[in-house]
Amino acid sequence: MIKLLSNIVKIAIRSIAVNGMRSLLTSIGVIIGVSSVIVLSAIGQGSQTLIENEINNLGTNLLIIFPGSGRTGGVHQGAGTVNRFTMDDVINIRTNSEYCAQVSPVVIANGQIIGNGNNWSSEINGVSQEFFSIRKWEIEYGSFFSERDIKASKKVALIGKTVADELFPDEDPTGKKIQIRNIPFMVVGVLKEKGESEVGRDQDDIVIAPWTTVLYRLKGGRYIDMMNISVNELNNMENAEDELTSILRAAHRLNDNEEDDFTIQSQTEITDTINQTTKIMTLLLGAIASVSLIVGGIGIMNIMLVSVTERTHEIGIRISVGARSNDIMMQFLIEAVVLSVGGGILGIIISYFISFVLNNVFNTYTIIKPNIVLLSFLFSAVVGVFFGYYPAKKAASLNPIDALRYE
Repeated sequence: MIKLLSNIVKIAIRSIAVNGMRSLLTSIGVIIGVSSVIVLSAIGQGSQTLIENEINNLGTNLLIIFPGSGRTGGVHQGAGTVNRFTMDDVINIRTNSEYCAQVSPVVIANGQIIGNGNNWSSEINGVSQEFFSIRKWEIEYGSFFSERDIKASKKVALIGKTVADELFPDEDPTGKKIQIRNIPFMVVGVLKEKGESEVGRDQDDIVIAPWTTVLYRLKGGRYIDMMNISVNELNNMENAEDELTSILRAAHRLNDNEEDDFTIQSQTEITDTINQTTKIMTLLLGAIASVSLIVGGIGIMNIMLVSVTERTHEIGIRISVGARSNDIMMQFLIEAVVLSVGGGILGIIISYFISFVLNNVFNTYTIIKPNIVLLSFLFSAVVGVFFGYYPAKKAASLNPIDALRYE
């Protein structure tokens, strides 16, 4: 049986090789389909991995608590319209939370920054020391400000790489003066570059100062804008959310029938949402690309029908010398499968080449997963069987006498 199958495969390959260019053109749809599916899947997987890495760079087991939304005439006004966060909430969480390892207030202000004869508009974040650990910020030059600086509301600041490049190009600004809203600050350090976030925001376009300085000297008032929290273990994220909800509802004296006046967003929720979107887009693109495989299969069926017509006399001779209908059918079916699988192999090779070019020339991050390659290869074989069956069945059902008379 194995020997018979081997001989049929050899005959099929010889038949295909006789019309090499026609065979290649017949397989072009499968080649394009397989390579498209693999490349688009690789781009989607690469994008998903990059997004996950960027979200992980936001911080360790991160939870962000935002102010809640107000109502006017029964209509929600949007997140952040009602802010009741104070440092009492931060202290309350530090004291009573079992799952929260670190908590930092965040006070946000915007303003024109002047330094070294240059000016730049950026966001100023007032934070505690825990913020740098929670959000995984590292220092390029200088040092972080101290707890003593926070207690004294000192006018010291760390600046992001973008701000440093705009105000102090090609030099270390540590120890130099900048003005934020005409208030002098001393630069104590430059933060390591983080690049763009998953939503395209420049994370390095930032100035970070003690929360007391930003709240009392730049912003005025008593309310903080949000809280960043690091949960002690990844498995405790849900428990931490429930615990924080209870702590804040009790602190804000909310009744059972009142909605939360805050919103808790977790790293996991952000990751799941973006991953779900990326997966849907990848599936849609893969489905569109797979249409080329169907078109390629139709092309294979068409050319095999032509081949049956061209080789009708040959089929008659083979039947007359003892070939069974199953042998004829197997020969043409294997020819269709070889055409399709050959196109699939070429498509896989081309997809790796395209991925290499995208990664090294266009700086696109692609990841080709072996299971996608295997699935595409198997699908190309199925296409050959499915679209090769009808021509093979037609060849096997020819009347030998009519076939021998065919010119």
